[in-house]
Amino acid sequence: MLFLRSFIILFLSCLTIKLNLCFPSIIPSSSLKALPVDGHFKFEQLDHAARDFGNRYSFLPLAVLHPKSVSDIAITVKHIWQMGPSSQLTVAARGHGHSLQGQAQAHRGVVINMESLQGPKMQLHTGNSPYVDVSGGELWINILRETLKHGFSPKSWTDYLHLTVGGTLSNAGISGQAFRHGPQISNVHQLEVVTGTGEVVNCSEKQNSDLFYSVLGGLGQFGIITRARISLEKAPQMVKWIRVLYTDFATFARDQEKLISGESTFDYIEGFVIINRTGLLNNWRSSFNPQDPVQASQFKSDGKTLFCLELAKYFNPNPEEMAAVNQEIKDSLSQLNHIPSTLFLSEAPYLDFLDRVHVSEIKLRSKGLWEVPHPWLNLLIPRSKIHMFAQQVFGNILTDTSNGPILIYPVNKSKWDNRTSVVIPEEEVFYLVAFLSSAVPSSTGNDGLDHILVQNKRILDYCEIAGLGVKQYLPHYSTQGEWQSHFGPHWEVFAQRKSTYDPLALLAPGQRIFQKPIAYS
Repeated sequence: MLFLRSFIILFLSCLTIKLNLCFPSIIPSSSLKALPVDGHFKFEQLDHAARDFGNRYSFLPLAVLHPKSVSDIAITVKHIWQMGPSSQLTVAARGHGHSLQGQAQAHRGVVINMESLQGPKMQLHTGNSPYVDVSGGELWINILRETLKHGFSPKSWTDYLHLTVGGTLSNAGISGQAFRHGPQISNVHQLEVVTGTGEVVNCSEKQNSDLFYSVLGGLGQFGIITRARISLEKAPQMVKWIRVLYTDFATFARDQEKLISGESTFDYIEGFVIINRTGLLNNWRSSFNPQDPVQASQFKSDGKTLFCLELAKYFNPNPEEMAAVNQEIKDSLSQLNHIPSTLFLSEAPYLDFLDRVHVSEIKLRSKGLWEVPHPWLNLLIPRSKIHMFAQQVFGNILTDTSNGPILIYPVNKSKWDNRTSVVIPEEEVFYLVAFLSSAVPSSTGNDGLDHILVQNKRILDYCEIAGLGVKQYLPHYSTQGEWQSHFGPHWEVFAQRKSTYDPLALLAPGQRIFQKPIAYS
């Protein structure tokens, strides 16, 4: 009899475990439905939350929260935290869905749609240190439009503005202004954050500073950014937009480094690589006018790899300022060693210049070429190794063509705050090199996903073998060992911060850095 009773208890225990494994969503979904939130949960038709810009990973969540308030987010996170390890639920904050590797997804967890977050409207404050208070789910393009109404603008940008504040501040936010102002995370005064225990915390350099610097560039591991105070400056009205070409990488890099040192004339400095593109100058004529159209029309790339330097100078259209700006540009360009006939000049309104990538997006969407796999690779490379990298990658690995833009430009480490969670090379000057590839679905050729992934791996393998000291930007690794290698001596601090602010590893599971401990009963 005792044996029979023991067998029945054991059988029922195993059955309970099996039921928990097979139907783990029964209890969590009912408990989520009972939460007193101002917004609402969705439990059906959640495919959109299992997709992102990378178009390579798809993890279906149990639910999507559409919050109306910060309180909705805090209540939800606290509830899941209080459920403890017996629940499989994790939480991912999703902005505009521009992740590349499923970072904003939560398999069988809760995705928080940050663009649904309502709260105090954008509040702009002028004075000696102007700033704007914005929601973590606000798009940068909307911030630009609103601040321009008052004659102001944030200082540092990403090339693409249809991204949320919380998304870019969780990474860094880099563009051609970073050489002067640093990344976006260097231009934040204050944050409101929901931690992994559901606590709402205001933090800044002087208040809860450890959390403040943890969250900036923290890949969503320590808290969900629900509000941010962004530094502003007086906004210009117009932009002088310039491109020049080089055939020699060393000359191109030397000119870039010269421009970012000291007080540069220009407000924006980027570069990009053009591999095996003929008829390049003709393609640019719609928006750029070459200084010497006769020589420009005779220029032939002959399939060579070219390097383009892209510059911008901000100005206001009054005669005195325009004369001074034109002279400054002329003097600065005279010190460069580009191909003279390839000087292309254009003018654009400030907003149009900053939102320039959106024009390409509209064109690609119209052709059905936007929602394709984007196996992007973004690297931060020490200045001392950039010539070795360029020789091997642009000379040997990438020889046929490129499947998207290849950006390359230097930034100054002094403009980055080493207290944040971002990992960057040790040298004072380092380069961002971004391979922004798009794969043609079902293609087995050079424009196919498999080919691009193999190419990316060859680049990474070379960097590792050559010991270049490269760090990934928007990093992606599959094992904790690889993450430890990425963070290097910063790993212990990163892990300690995780245990402090998200002890159950609920947040941003799509980064695959930490795994929530699960206990079945």
